[in-house]
Amino acid sequence: MQCIFPRDLNIVSLLLPNSKTDHLPKLLLIPTPIGNLDDVSPRVREALANADVLLAEDTRHTGKLLSLLGLKNKMVSYHKFNEHRQLEHFIDLIQEHNLVGLVSDAGTPGISDPGFLLVKHCVENEIEVECLPGPTAFVPALVVSGLPCDRFCFEGFLPVKKGRKKRLESLKEEKRTMVFYESPYRIGKCLEEFAGYFGSDRQASVSRELSKKFEETRRADLKTLAEHFSGSKNKGEFVVVVEGKKEDQDK
Repeated sequence: MQCIFPRDLNIVSLLLPNSKTDHLPKLLLIPTPIGNLDDVSPRVREALANADVLLAEDTRHTGKLLSLLGLKNKMVSYHKFNEHRQLEHFIDLIQEHNLVGLVSDAGTPGISDPGFLLVKHCVENEIEVECLPGPTAFVPALVVSGLPCDRFCFEGFLPVKKGRKKRLESLKEEKRTMVFYESPYRIGKCLEEFAGYFGSDRQASVSRELSKKFEETRRADLKTLAEHFSGSKNKGEFVVVVEGKKEDQDK
């Protein structure tokens, strides 16, 4: 279907339906690139420009992005260390402004990044919440893994210590494809654990540096992947996609 716009219509206003002209407070979740700055859409750029205040996981990191985009915004730190303690302050801040944007260091806020608690309380306080579509690391990693992606479970970062074994035990019977995030410092040990819990011959995929120059995806059984990523020279954030338990393994 072809869309035809009047010549004098500001198309940007269609890309971002709600802007500073609104009068009701609103929280807008704004996804930012996971690596490649070309992934900033016109709508995301306009949202960043229109936000009265940006709640940023790391104001220094977000400041660099804004500078590259030629933007200047008032920023307030919002991260896992203050989201509980200063929650009421953040709610008051949103109620005082027309449009408050929430950004994490990379990807979509709330996906393994702070955001859920604030969204929950905005909903409870009848504050409008909107999330723009945009980058998140696990989707491309899942799609290119070669493993079934019609049904999957996203586990994000597993607990580092307390609760880790219990979580892995609970996933041993999971039949859906499983998706995990892991740091470069723990990826080797993580894959060894997966091989122990899920079986060394379980198929998996490991992606790193997604959307960047040195993007890499390796597909093999967990034992082979654990051997490849053992050591301390790994770089970048990792997404691990693991095949679910097959039906015939129940017999």
